[in-house]
Amino acid sequence: MDNPRRLVALRRATTSTPSAAVEEARRVLFQQASTLEELAARVDERFAQAVDLMLATPGRVVVTGVGKSGQIGQKIASSLASTGTPAMFVNANEAFHGDLGMITAQDTVILISYSGETAEVVGLLPHLRALGVPLVGMVGQLQSSLARAVDVVLDVSVDREACPNNLAPTSSSLATLALGDALVVALMRERAFTPRDFARNHPGGSLGRQLLTRVRDVMRASRLPIVAPSDSVGDSLITMTEGRLGLVIVMNGERLVGLVTDGDLRRAMQRNPAVLTARVSEIMTDNPVTIDADTSLADAHARMHTLKLKALVVLGSDGKLAGVVEVFDHDGEPRGG
Repeated sequence: MDNPRRLVALRRATTSTPSAAVEEARRVLFQQASTLEELAARVDERFAQAVDLMLATPGRVVVTGVGKSGQIGQKIASSLASTGTPAMFVNANEAFHGDLGMITAQDTVILISYSGETAEVVGLLPHLRALGVPLVGMVGQLQSSLARAVDVVLDVSVDREACPNNLAPTSSSLATLALGDALVVALMRERAFTPRDFARNHPGGSLGRQLLTRVRDVMRASRLPIVAPSDSVGDSLITMTEGRLGLVIVMNGERLVGLVTDGDLRRAMQRNPAVLTARVSEIMTDNPVTIDADTSLADAHARMHTLKLKALVVLGSDGKLAGVVEVFDHDGEPRGG
């Protein structure tokens, strides 16, 4: 027997009139979008000052906060650390029980408190001042204790929370997170942080593997399906089937002159059922798209996606045929058989 709660959900999903929940979701999202537009309009040179402070930091950028602000701070610190800015998160409450020792005079500290009066965060100010570290505050109240005490204050104020009671951190959390992301991206640009740098910091992820992997590492380099321009289309069909790449490479000696894909072959047969006796040169694509063997696998995938190709002919540094690279899935395995 179906779960009654499941049946209620299914009935709601099949109604044509938006439910109150859908309308509320739209309201929240439109309000959040408006929050970000207003935040973008308020960004000023204080943002650049914060970026300059972090760029000049010989140690780490330390992000601190508690509660929801602390959770946002953890994400900002993690994003900074993974994109070229050494960073860590210190819970403001734990700082009073020994974690303050994680912060050194070589660091810059970002303190997050929407009210600017969070006791655990404001309580750190005397200790941080004693260290002489630069302080950046992300606050929603510009007249607060925190805003007045820091070297650079970043305004994350919002007109109201998306919460219907204007209480739960929603729009304010989004504003803080978005401005933190803006800091991350600005620092990436200033540091000229490249995809290869990103890959070094993410060696275990799919994107990291693709960025570090070269086409030569995964291309098929042997038993390539090669035909000559004078070969018959029928013979090329046999070679294509045996090659299991969905294509044949047309070579004139050691020179690449064309390519025939299974799609090319199907279209040619639709136009002329007797095409099997024709020469490959009559249906091949001249000057096919190629890629260098030292190109990253990620770049190869991007090119194949843009050109809507399933495979690319690979050339070595000498300009000669080196292999074929196929579209790979996220685990680095070729799609299809």
